[in-house]
Amino acid sequence: MEIKKRKNKILIANRGEIAVRIIRAAQLLGLQTVAVYAEPDQNALHVAMSDEAVKVGPASLAESYLNQDAILAAAEITGCTAIHPGYGLLSENADFAQLVEEKGFIFIGPTAKTIRMMGNKSAARQEMAKIGVPIVTGSHQSFTEAPRGLKQAEEIGYPVMLKAVGGGGGKGMRVVERAENFTGEFQLAQQEVMAVANDKRMYLE
Repeated sequence: MEIKKRKNKILIANRGEIAVRIIRAAQLLGLQTVAVYAEPDQNALHVAMSDEAVKVGPASLAESYLNQDAILAAAEITGCTAIHPGYGLLSENADFAQLVEEKGFIFIGPTAKTIRMMGNKSAARQEMAKIGVPIVTGSHQSFTEAPRGLKQAEEIGYPVMLKAVGGGGGKGMRVVERAENFTGEFQLAQQEVMAVANDKRMYLE
């Protein structure tokens, strides 16, 4: 497999409108772009607009747009210097950001350390409080069982927003108006986030 010499070219590890916007911005800066695509997206607009495009897998997200090895290989063979994750997909994956840098590419986004810290919503609250950033009243510590959360909710006062530490995109969030609704909403929120992230921890705001 031929590997091109790296130059000012960015690979966009995303799809659709997100990728299109990044391509347009890159064009304004005079940068070449490489799109990645799953098999069903071969005729998508972001593929047509980019200077080059590489198929990274079949329809399954896990085998294509979330396939870190395939995306890194695409960046390598096309001679990219940087990878832009867009948002969603791998953009909040600290391990991916770290791997990108370890492979010698520029990660266009926060550092892996920052992603890890801010990805843990409870830890992020604590960090913001430490440096004096105003935060809404909420949990000082996360919890994995309803009774502990219920106690914190009583101390904070209703209504409260129940949130998953490992949540994102609105997953694992519930508004709780009264104490009698807390356990049921807690169970629903925890089940929802466990379907996408192996993290039972919750917190309140």
